[in-house]
Amino acid sequence: MTDAAELERRSAELLAAHPPATTGKPDFLKARFDAGLAWVHYPEGLGGLGAPRSLQVVVDAALEAAGAPDNDSRRNGIGLGMAAPTILKYGTEEQKQRYLRPLWIGEEVWCQLFSEPGAGSDLAALGTRAVREGDDWVVNGQKVWTSGAHNSRWAILIARTDPNVPKHAGITYFICDMTDPGVDVRPLRQVTGEAEFNEVFLTDVRIPDSRRLGAIGDGWRVAQTTLNNERVAIGGMRLPREGGMIGPVAKTWRERPELRTHDLHQRLLKLWVESEVARLTAERLRQQLVAGQPGPEGAGMKLAFARLNQEISGLEVELRGEEGLLYDDWTMRRPELVDFVGRDAGYRYLRAKGNSIEGGTSEVLLNIVAERVLGLPSEPRTDKDVAWKDLAR
Repeated sequence: MTDAAELERRSAELLAAHPPATTGKPDFLKARFDAGLAWVHYPEGLGGLGAPRSLQVVVDAALEAAGAPDNDSRRNGIGLGMAAPTILKYGTEEQKQRYLRPLWIGEEVWCQLFSEPGAGSDLAALGTRAVREGDDWVVNGQKVWTSGAHNSRWAILIARTDPNVPKHAGITYFICDMTDPGVDVRPLRQVTGEAEFNEVFLTDVRIPDSRRLGAIGDGWRVAQTTLNNERVAIGGMRLPREGGMIGPVAKTWRERPELRTHDLHQRLLKLWVESEVARLTAERLRQQLVAGQPGPEGAGMKLAFARLNQEISGLEVELRGEEGLLYDDWTMRRPELVDFVGRDAGYRYLRAKGNSIEGGTSEVLLNIVAERVLGLPSEPRTDKDVAWKDLAR
């Protein structure tokens, strides 16, 4: 079994053969993937060495210390955090070989075509249709809240392939080429002024059956892998102490004593402690992932992430007083990534409002925690055994 010493040796060999100071970023990342040091727990030949997931930090530390470039995971968060583990679990060998390397390197960015105008919280009610024609599927429908669709080459897509069975049973999972004819990406301008989200219209888009993930009609089960990884990716990201939203508030508190009040001090202390608890809980959750795929526990982390971001950003606006009412730039932009700490307090306050919607609404996640983590009785579901075509819409 590959151990820490072996990974340190392999990292040193990579750095010696491809010195970061003289090797371009794309070439270094390709060499790192081929050496099995991209995600060490993946199989050999797919960017890994079949090593324990916990040893990834050994590689990351060695390469960071040497000044090696990374793959800018924020730019392709959906690809790395959601598409890749789903492809690894359900993809064919040909699919794994085709998609994982350019995905990890960042040559091909991914987005997620799941939510629809009439199927957000109740995702299984989706109405986008995929109809089989020979070796292709013809897809028609509309998706919404698609982060980064304007920068993406590929999308993970779920569509209804059988309307005659209950809603969870008639869904199939596909990989969609965002450059294909019939894919229309339109910006959705947000309260921040930006349009990182999009709506996507699919009109007679032809997807080869070779780009199907999992069995026909088994898309809901495949999608659970994606969704569980999504919640961990959002709520369980690795942060240093005072990383994330709490950092700018703590910095302002230390540097601007004239803004302090006793009430704000008590609230800041409470949120600082809760942020640290959430950070350490996320670390424990990542350690649990070493033993297998993420489960519903990630829903709890995502819940905490949304609540804390909204409370912290609200406190920051209050702390800054009149300054907190200012906003740096309302320009309509279509950014590649979300930068919570790179802009002002007003942006953080407005953008955090979306945290309780994206990646699963807080209301749905509370149900998941109640039923799948705490084992409480399920809510009555009258549509569970009704064919999708017979549901009221």
